[in-house]
Amino acid sequence: MELNTPNGILYYEESGSGQPLILLHGNGEDHHIFDAAVPLLADRFRVIAVDSRGHGQSFPVSEYHYRDMAEDIHLLIDILGLEKPLICGFSDGGILALLLAVQYPELLGGIIACGVNTKPQGLKPFWLTVFRVIYFFDRSPLFRLMLTEPDITAEQLGRIRCPVLITGGSRDMISRRHLEEIASRIPGAQLQILPGEGHGSYIVDSSKIAGLILDFWKY
Repeated sequence: MELNTPNGILYYEESGSGQPLILLHGNGEDHHIFDAAVPLLADRFRVIAVDSRGHGQSFPVSEYHYRDMAEDIHLLIDILGLEKPLICGFSDGGILALLLAVQYPELLGGIIACGVNTKPQGLKPFWLTVFRVIYFFDRSPLFRLMLTEPDITAEQLGRIRCPVLITGGSRDMISRRHLEEIASRIPGAQLQILPGEGHGSYIVDSSKIAGLILDFWKY
């Protein structure tokens, strides 16, 4: 489905009914990463899987900023008239969810932020170096985004008031210390580190994320 916003056309797919659940993919992906999970979630939620700007079938851009991408999701929530949606965001999608909760404290019903970072240095040094090398050679604006943003402060995290679950794999590219710090700064936030999982192994083309969402949001 296509949604006309003041910024451009956002593409999303919708299924199920119930409380709205927005699924946000990571850098360089699209909504299809959640295909294995959506059928399991549609029995409980009105699932809205979105392509971020410059990804999938949404409007193209030459430059990326997380705050602009978060504002697109704010517009989607407003235009569709979603009340207190739950957001599950993976990697970049998790960043967008945190930014929305910071900017609009009453907007969201809850957040599951998977493999999220609040600054580039939250990535393990090996991965930060890999991305710098890749960017040196291809100048991809998507890699530039990861190397220069986000910049979410501890004070901003402290403003978040909705229920939050931070998840990461034991083999994640985001450092465990960084995930622990994020969770500690958000009032009442939970942290779940999944043994044996990598950055997206429990999310991309996996039904495991559905179980995490359903366990977190039981009411």
